[in-house]
Amino acid sequence: MDEHIKGAAGAAGTAGPGAPGEGSEPGDGPPGPDRRHFLGSAIGIGVGAAVGTAMGAAVAGCSAERRSPGAASRTADADPTATDPTAADAERDRSGSPDWRIRSVGPQEAVQGFTDKVSVLPGEEFGLYVSTTAPGFRVSAYRIGWYDGHRARLVWRSERVRGRAQRGPRMVVATRTARADWDRTLGVRTDGWPEGAYLLRLDAENGHQRYVPLIVRSASAKGRTLLVHAPATWQAYNKWGGYSLYEDENGGYGYRSLAVTFDRPYDGNGAEKFLVYERALVVLAERLGIPLAYTTGMDVHRAPAVLRGAVTAVSLGHDEYWTPEQRRHFTEARDAGTNLAFLGANTCFRRIRLEDGGRSRTSAAPRTVVCYKTSYRDDPYLKAHPEMATTDFRQGPGADPESALTGVLYEGYPTDAPYVVHAAGHWLFEGTRVKRGDAFDHLVGVEYDRVTPGTSAPEPIEIVAHSPLVCNGRRSHADSAYYTVPGGAGVFASGTMRWVEGLMAGTRENGRNHGLDARTGAFVTRTTENLLSAFAAGPAARTRPAPRDNVREVYGKARPA
Repeated sequence: MDEHIKGAAGAAGTAGPGAPGEGSEPGDGPPGPDRRHFLGSAIGIGVGAAVGTAMGAAVAGCSAERRSPGAASRTADADPTATDPTAADAERDRSGSPDWRIRSVGPQEAVQGFTDKVSVLPGEEFGLYVSTTAPGFRVSAYRIGWYDGHRARLVWRSERVRGRAQRGPRMVVATRTARADWDRTLGVRTDGWPEGAYLLRLDAENGHQRYVPLIVRSASAKGRTLLVHAPATWQAYNKWGGYSLYEDENGGYGYRSLAVTFDRPYDGNGAEKFLVYERALVVLAERLGIPLAYTTGMDVHRAPAVLRGAVTAVSLGHDEYWTPEQRRHFTEARDAGTNLAFLGANTCFRRIRLEDGGRSRTSAAPRTVVCYKTSYRDDPYLKAHPEMATTDFRQGPGADPESALTGVLYEGYPTDAPYVVHAAGHWLFEGTRVKRGDAFDHLVGVEYDRVTPGTSAPEPIEIVAHSPLVCNGRRSHADSAYYTVPGGAGVFASGTMRWVEGLMAGTRENGRNHGLDARTGAFVTRTTENLLSAFAAGPAARTRPAPRDNVREVYGKARPA
């Protein structure tokens, strides 16, 4: 992919992966037409049953986890900064909180914030850094889940906190890193917060709001499906302060950041990448009622024990930036029998380095994502560590294409094409009633992967969807693929970045939806239910049919053009 093109497109908000054109803040309206009217009765039965019985189990499980909401510590800038919700509030929120969405973002300076930890274990404290032009604000912590269709629940809310406008961004010249050297506003303890994905909503008295994402992670995922969130990728695209790993303040590639820090807010609404590429999968998984655990790729990097005994690890919709350590831990988990699901495209594409502990005084967790990309030879670290070039995994030195793990190879951007079913009888498509050649418009995009003969993809591997497309004037295909390993694990890759967005297709939950319709939403939902349910039962090679190696059938003997 041309870095200049990708950066510029993202800045323009047209076709860049994760740019405003590729997804936006969910709307506040109700879901669209009932999916049971699409794809025939079989898919309707699957979706309807989930909405009825399985969903109830998921909600009950989440409610059972509820304990007394946490309280924040006092600071100089706050009144008593947090109280437990009243008994009436707790009862009201037991089944979800429909008012969790942002109503007004406003100008960036209106209110913005960040935490000094990407994730915490339940009961740990994190620091919250807030800048606002309002005289005061409040913080509400919403846990994302199904919750009878409300998709979030209020777990904790602060008292009023005195507002102040903090200083502008400071640049680290050597790496062109924009950071917010702000004073800590308040500390928040997560006592009683169940594990999960959270949005902290900042509600300023000027009427504007922002999200701050936080993962309350699991110490162990033994016997559970582990959802692995991708904050390194969120940060790579974050242009707060004018710089990201793609662009400088003028939208150019040449003076982009070479390293980005978590010591700054996210741009936009504060959680765009999570909302577009991750939230819908969290909601679906919790609705299914399967045992779940939560972590981030950065935590897998430094604390791989969370993977031990996990039945499945799920990489969500845009998970581009990985350390070699994270990749190695995923590979070891796969070989030990943990199923893997890659529900995006362009996954594990960039090799990164994590550095320093940032501003947190209570955590040694890294706070800086280093990726020099095409300028990797300029990285001073490379002199003493020649094997650790922060460029694409497939590039030397130490080339190791991502397909060795995912089964598919990232090929291009941008594209918009129908998703075309190839192996209609595969167990992944049970209940969808699809036939070979059935197509789902716009589901392939904006980036895509494919099975590429002659690369390091595992064998045997089965192509279950094979979608013709055009990217930058060149004809090619996107592939969904499935393979297994001797240890029993099954591995699925969707081959499209819009898979998780497809879970919201036909509803008002995802802005423009790229033209994805309710029929597509029903298909993606049922297929994902099949995948997660099968993988939750244990190593898929022991419970599901073996993949049929059909690469030669699909592509022929020669390497495709």
